[in-house]
Amino acid sequence: MIATLLSPLAFMGRHATRFLAFAVVLGFAIPPLSALVRPYLAALIVLPLVIALMRIDWVDLRAYARRWKLIALLCFWMIIVSPVLAWLVLKDMGLTDGVLAGMVLMAAAPPIVSAAAIALFLGLDGAVVIVSTVAAMWLTPFILPPMALYLLDLALEITLTTFMLRLAALVTIAFGLAWILRRVIGPEQLVSMRPHLDGAAVLAMTCFVVGVFDGVTGMALEMPRHVLTTTILAFAFNIALQVAGAALFWRLGPRIALSVGLMSGNCNMGLVLVTLSDRADADTIMYFAVGQAPMYMLPVLLTPVYRYLVARSDRKLPRTPGNKGNTT
Repeated sequence: MIATLLSPLAFMGRHATRFLAFAVVLGFAIPPLSALVRPYLAALIVLPLVIALMRIDWVDLRAYARRWKLIALLCFWMIIVSPVLAWLVLKDMGLTDGVLAGMVLMAAAPPIVSAAAIALFLGLDGAVVIVSTVAAMWLTPFILPPMALYLLDLALEITLTTFMLRLAALVTIAFGLAWILRRVIGPEQLVSMRPHLDGAAVLAMTCFVVGVFDGVTGMALEMPRHVLTTTILAFAFNIALQVAGAALFWRLGPRIALSVGLMSGNCNMGLVLVTLSDRADADTIMYFAVGQAPMYMLPVLLTPVYRYLVARSDRKLPRTPGNKGNTT
């Protein structure tokens, strides 16, 4: 009976990238579901991180934590250099204020917590993604509000203390749950549960997309050209950030470099949307929603590229915490 109930999760886990691509279509096609899902967005943000932490070898996490200079450099690129460069490039392109704000705030946000899960789906370095994501999330309260104020003249309606406490709670809960579940389930059982865990992460991400698409379908029907253009721009921006991040750190090896690229282009707009509250421009909210499309569709489109580059690097590079693999 249990195996029968879990088999759909295993199926989703085996076809993770395809289900992530379908999530965008589902979110756009069934907007009424967003009202039901929205109250649970925080849990849907945490769950993929918990699953990734359960599957990652924590020895790798400690190894990267000791490489604090590398993690600091990655964070400096992702939440400081990246948004400043984005603003410099985009500010004179004639974008609406809301779309410009959405793109710069996206670049200034930490990586999505599900980036580690996506990295595992693609065979990339999940450990460096986890450590960098957590570090970036801790630094974001000190970086994102002044970035929004000075680059966009936008004051976020949340105190630094409140923002920090929310992020601290999210990270603490995720690590605590993952530690408890790893102890209870055990490493061997976690290996056998890998497809089911992947499926649970995919299900959580699918529900999250449905929740953030509230109102976007109606806006698309009223202004189809504007929404379509913004969606295309979101794809181009995501790819540009991924290419820039991977190229900048390519000397560290394809597995780490592609992981950096994945983090650079897939940023936690959900956290930013929560902090903006009702101060967010309609175009900014719309960009945050359509910006989910490349994050969930590009993995399936680029999977052959990722796997080819990773496989080639595995044949050439020695086994280190940066390239040895990504299971429990």
